Amino acid sequence: MSYRISGLPRDRFAHLFGLSDDALAAYGAVRMTATAKPGYPCRVTLEAAEPGENLLLLNYEHLPEETPYRSRHAIFVREGAGDAAEFTGAVPEQLAIRLLSVRAYDAQHMMTDADVVEGAELEPLIARFLADPAVDYLHVHNARRGCFAARVDRA
Repeated sequence: MSYRISGLPRDRFAHLFGLSDDALAAYGAVRMTATAKPGYPCRVTLEAAEPGENLLLLNYEHLPEETPYRSRHAIFVREGAGDAAEFTGAVPEQLAIRLLSVRAYDAQHMMTDADVVEGAELEPLIARFLADPAVDYLHVHNARRGCFAARVDRA
């Protein structure tokens, strides 16, 4: 089964790019500078920031629907990030190198399944979850810190 892993749309964050630290604080966001690679994964480009690159650390509601699973968490976004990444039938490196928590949701945004997997083993888990016709999409999180990482849909 073909799948697509998507980054978040840049336009959800563009209004924050270039703001002062005080203005960012009003949004609950913080500007950080990457000090190592990997370590600062941009949720728009689905790439790790280069050392010295600025990112915004902010809270993002990745599951806004009114269900018991409604959820938000901290994410990194490169300041000035380009277009959202899209990987069809491929796992981005920033996911492949991490321990991941993968959650399957149905069309009513209710969790139907979940598992933890090393990123190098993500593809078989995607295939297993998406083989279930009740599954509408997947959310991938970094297992250790719990941050939302990406969404997976059928291609």
